[in-house]
Amino acid sequence: MLEESFDTEQSAKPEDVMERKLELMEFGGKPDYSPVSWREYFDQMEDVRVGPPDDGDVYRIYKAGHDGPLLVLLHGGGHSALSWAVFTTAIASRVTCRVLAMDLRGHGGTLVRQSDDYSTHTMSSDVANVIGACYGQTPPPIVLIGHGVGGAIAVHTASNMLLPSTVGLVAIDVVEGSATEALHNMQTFLKGRPKSFKSMDHAIEWSIGSGQITNLESARVSMVGQIKRCGVEEAEAMEKASLVEKAGPMEKSSPVTDEVVEHNEESRDQSGEKENVTSEGQVVYVWRIDLSKSEKYWDGWFRGTSNLFLACNLPKLLLLAGIDRLDRNLTIGQMQGRFMMQVLPPCGHAVQENRPEKVADAVAAFLLRHKFAEARRETGSSNSFTQ
Repeated sequence: MLEESFDTEQSAKPEDVMERKLELMEFGGKPDYSPVSWREYFDQMEDVRVGPPDDGDVYRIYKAGHDGPLLVLLHGGGHSALSWAVFTTAIASRVTCRVLAMDLRGHGGTLVRQSDDYSTHTMSSDVANVIGACYGQTPPPIVLIGHGVGGAIAVHTASNMLLPSTVGLVAIDVVEGSATEALHNMQTFLKGRPKSFKSMDHAIEWSIGSGQITNLESARVSMVGQIKRCGVEEAEAMEKASLVEKAGPMEKSSPVTDEVVEHNEESRDQSGEKENVTSEGQVVYVWRIDLSKSEKYWDGWFRGTSNLFLACNLPKLLLLAGIDRLDRNLTIGQMQGRFMMQVLPPCGHAVQENRPEKVADAVAAFLLRHKFAEARRETGSSNSFTQ
């Protein structure tokens, strides 16, 4: 789905958010909403150029690990590769593997020429092109793992055999039936959320308070990939243009760098106050992508995804945040044993952010069961999925 925002009626429950806040309050009073750098979770960040050297598309990727299968992580709509940060640390502690998390076009730090093309054909081709640019003709064994929209793109990439070395497929909370139903509420959700934030800390606090993300650790690193700094006048101009222009090319997203984190830290060191005070209202943070302008692609992202998933001749795992998400085709396929499935405890749509440890347990068990990866000696992870 278009990230957790699509799941407006099935998001984290208010009591879950309150419980999380109470947990945070137990350890040092007011929660710390300051942003955290990607360096805490990934080994390196890289901008991969695809196409002509002087006029190609540039894709932001984050890497971790040096051995084992390559887990290609594809985020949900409106999010970025940083939504996989906490999960990356968790999975690396369980099995020997490599991770490549990429910002899809229009998201995070990725910059492309045709920024208004969000078709499944183009986005799945992006994935193949990035892997080709990074590993050439002999990439390691690949396990495609996608959440929401990223899960749909992973299914299309596997179905079209764009990456011949793919050995496994993991789809996280992406089901054709429930996704297409949720599309009707998407524009309402987008209109109802804040257009801008006075600081990065404010955005992180909103993401927790609204229930979009219930895991503060993840929110502190992943929100950096969702919003960008800009002047107040620029933000107002963008909002006016959005109101007037119902459809058209998307704005290119600004690269994600440590500038936001370092700027916040610097402003605190010098003044002792947070950025929204020192900036005197001249700087705000806005969403990196205007999802409303991608509406014509929404149905195409999910239509037929269930049958494509079932038809993929690969070991498959479907992770769900609730059993009610299963549509008819997947229910029949699951009863026939055509894929593995695990239903996680209620945690909202942002599964890998809200419950990174549980998702890592399930993915690790899947990798070990099919002998795609070796277990870390220091871990003895086992759960009901492996039994």
